[in-house]
Order: sequence, then structure tokens, then C-alpha cells
Amino acid sequence: MNRTVHGTVVSLVFRRSGWVLLAMVATALGVTPQAEAQYVSTRHVRDVIRNGVAEPVGRLSGTQVMSLDIVLPLNDQAGLETFLEDLYNPASASYRHFLTVPEFTARFGPGQADYDAVVQFSKTNGFAVVGGTRDGMEVQIKGPVSAIESAFHVNMLTYQHPTENRIFYGPDREPTTSLAFPLWHISGLDNYSIPHPLFVKKSDYALAHGIGSDAVVSHATTGSGPSASFLGSDMRAAYYGGTALNGAGQNLGLLEYDGTDLADLTAYFKNVDQTNHVPITLLSTDGTSTSCVDSRAGHHCDDTEQTLDMTQAIGMAPRLSSLVMYIGSTDTAMISSMTTHSPLPTTIGCSWGWTPADSSTLNPYFEKMAAQGQTFFAASGDNSTWSSKNEAWPADNAYVVSVGGTDLTTASAGGRWKSETAWVDSGGGISPDKIAIPSWQKISGVINSSNKGSTTHRNGPDVSANANFTFYTCADQTTCLANEYGGTSFAAPMWAGFIALVNQQLAANGDSYVGFLNPTIYKQNVTSTYSTDFHDITSGTSGSYSAVRGFDLVTGWGSPKASLITTLAR
Repeated sequence: MNRTVHGTVVSLVFRRSGWVLLAMVATALGVTPQAEAQYVSTRHVRDVIRNGVAEPVGRLSGTQVMSLDIVLPLNDQAGLETFLEDLYNPASASYRHFLTVPEFTARFGPGQADYDAVVQFSKTNGFAVVGGTRDGMEVQIKGPVSAIESAFHVNMLTYQHPTENRIFYGPDREPTTSLAFPLWHISGLDNYSIPHPLFVKKSDYALAHGIGSDAVVSHATTGSGPSASFLGSDMRAAYYGGTALNGAGQNLGLLEYDGTDLADLTAYFKNVDQTNHVPITLLSTDGTSTSCVDSRAGHHCDDTEQTLDMTQAIGMAPRLSSLVMYIGSTDTAMISSMTTHSPLPTTIGCSWGWTPADSSTLNPYFEKMAAQGQTFFAASGDNSTWSSKNEAWPADNAYVVSVGGTDLTTASAGGRWKSETAWVDSGGGISPDKIAIPSWQKISGVINSSNKGSTTHRNGPDVSANANFTFYTCADQTTCLANEYGGTSFAAPMWAGFIALVNQQLAANGDSYVGFLNPTIYKQNVTSTYSTDFHDITSGTSGSYSAVRGFDLVTGWGSPKASLITTLAR
């Protein structure tokens, strides 16, 4: 494949690690090559720009100020993958011997000289360095478009969005730098994909399907909230049912693309006659406002997602030592902060979806989380079967736990689990990003003709929990609703809270965290322990797939039983 950089033809090849410069062909032009331009390892030009689907309509003003996040590469990718294999192998002496943040940086992170070089490169090219750390593998910068175009050798153009009624901006070519080594990624160069929360309103679902709202939920809810709606505490009663474990000593994180108003969280607990005992921290990871007030001039901010995330996590683990909302405008800034913040969040929920230009963008961070004993849960989505038009990311990333949706009935208000079927809109299927099937899904007995999974690409979801329109929510300083909202947005923080209980038990046993869940549960669930640890969802359909016995592409392995805590804490 050929490209042109400053009038000189270059030849490129794409490898697993990214675009690698092979040779500069200049002798035919009678030109002596200067220092080779370094390509960035990940892609930044959107496919719709590359293939001409999105028409350019203009150019960003050179004086417009933008914020970017420069991500440095790992220094030993192969070594990290070997380390992770041993780390999650019960037969290895390294089993669950997780690294601290400094230990990870020393073994696999960028060197100090390279980090300093990126800082100096940024300043030399007219940027202000406004954040980032070597431990976080990032340098956050701010500067005018003219500096971006000069430093990274791109043109920042505007384009008509092919599927949305708006204009977006993006680079017209892959960025290059004058650094002596390739960067991993540069976040913030485009706004083609606007992150969206993965909840859905019952009234919107009914309208889209041409039915009445009352026909959406086929059974009366059995929650202890207003109008029999489910509370976070009901999910704890259904999936855990005990009292000994409450998340004490554990730190949980939530990824949020917008701030929140904690008055809504207060209203939720007041209205249901409960008290929140978990300290909440709103942490801006890149200068993004942590406030979300609906009446803020010029900005409509809806904190429904942010508030429900907290209620579900706290409901499952009501005595967490801390809950931190990692708020940002760039994915790398939020994820980077989650891998370095003290105290380190060992269980994390993400209920947002977005589409990066390159699906490998966050791989170093997700692998870093696995190495540090962190578990990252991502909602699988609320639009049924995954496809190129119904993106799954980040839920189809191989190093996250993808959480699908179910329709749960309990025996009584605040009572035990009674029955569960697949939720009609649970996201799942085969990775639209063509992410290779991970080793744990290659285990005999996981993929079969019944579940129709792929033997070459990543399948999802991995697990599931209630996502039906049966919850109580409060948001926007005015509105508390019963049985109106649903979605895998509820299920992901629910699972994050459940794993806080697992980690609490492990700590009581004097053991390390459970860490990345998938290598463990897939291996266990093809044995007789499966029926003890999970509710196997065997009925219900979502899109192209149906819930079947064992693993399936609607509910994964199913929802948790209390016994899963015992199994994972052995």
C-alpha cells in the first residue's frame, strides 16, 4: 500500500502492532531522504472518509483550540501477552500475582526518555501540556488546529455525516510525527462517533415497534420500589441473597462521558427510604466538567445514565469503600486514569457505547487492567444483534467482560430469584470489528451448533443480568420514574458491584483480586460447577440469536448465583 508524505512516496504494511514504515522511495525523484516520518500505530482516518462516502464540506479554523490525548505504546507487547497467560493459569506460579501500577510501568510501560520526548515534542510544536503521566502512558495537550496540522502532517477537514444530520471533523490522512519512535494513538482528532448511554426508554421502544407501552413488559414487576419497580437492592437480593458481603474495602469505578448531579442520587435513596453509605468521587480525567445540571445555559445535560449506574453498583455492594465516576471527553483519558488512580478501582462498569476509528485503540489499557487485577464490564447494547451498523464496541473487545440483558422475575418484593428469560433487545453476536476469538472461547464445549457462535471471531456477551423496563430511576433534578427505563446499562454496573463482593471475600481469605473474569469463568463453566454458579438462561430470543442451554449469544453464560462468589474465591 502506498501513501504520500510531503510529496514523497512511502510504502506501508499493516501488522498486528500497527502501520510500520518500510521504505521511502525517493531515488527516482533525485531526492535524498530526510529523517523518516513515523506513523502512529493505530488508524485515525474514518472508513467513510477513506472510501469517499463522507463528502468534505470545509476545513476547521486554524485558530480553533482542540484538546488531544497522545498515547505512547507498550514497550514489550509480546512479553505482556506471555505474562497474562501465566497470570490467569491456575497451574502457574504467577497465578493472580498482579502487578502494581509502578511495576507495570517498569516492565511494560513507556520508558522515561520516550515519555519526555513526547512532552518536548508537544511543547516544541506549540501545544500546552495539560495532563497525563508516564504511568498512564499518555500526554494530554491543548492547542490550535494549525499546530495539530503542522505537528501531525494532516489537514483537519469537515465532512457531512453519512447517517446523521450533522457535520463532523476529522483528519484527511493518517498522522505522522518527527519523533524517533511511533506513537500508539492520538485521541480527539475527530468527532464522527458521539458516545451514547446504553439505556432505553420503554415509551421509545414501544413507539419504534408500533406497540403500546403496556405491551412492552409482559408481566407485572416484583420489585420493592414505587409501582413494584426494581431497586438496586432488589438485584442484590435476587443475585446474591446474603448479608455477609457488602463490598467493604473495595473500590469501584464507573466510566462516564458526562458529569452528574448528586442531588438525583440523593433523591433516589430518599424516595425509596434507603440511605447511601458509599462515598462518591466525581473525577475529571481531562478537564471535562463533572457537573450535569439540566438547566445549564446552552447545554442540555441528562444524568439518567450516570445516576442509574451508581444506584445499581451501590445496590449490589452497599458498603463500598469508594465509588469513583471517571468523567471525560476522550476514552483514552478515562481508561488511563482508571489504570493509575489511587485507590485503584478493581471492578469497573461501562454503560456507554461509541465507535473508535480503530478497535484496537484501548487494547494496551485493557491488557494493563488484566495485569493489575482489574475487571472491566461493558454493556453489550440495547439494539439486539451486533452488526456493522449496530456497533458492539467496547463490548466486543477481547479483554473486557461483555454484559447482556435478561428479563428477571423475583419471588416477591425484595425477594429471591424466581425465573429469567432473555431480554428482547439484549446486544450480542459475533464481533463486527472482526476481533479474533480469544483462547477462552476456543475451549471445547463453548461454541457449538446450538448457539451458532463463531470459531474465528469474538462472541458476546459473556454474562448477563436484568435489563428489562422494570427499574426505578431518578434524573435531571425533577424526574423519578418507575418501570420506564431498561437496558444493559443497568446490567454492567450490577456485575461490577457483584465482583466487589467476590473481591471482598478474596481479601478476607488473604488472596488477590479475581481480576479479568473471562479466562476463569469459561474454563469453569464447561464443568459441573456451571449450574451451581450461574442461572442458565434457556428461553427468549433477541434478533438473530436465541438463549440456549449453556453459552449463547444473547445472555452469554447467564446471570450470577451466590455460589459464584465461593467458586471464584477458592
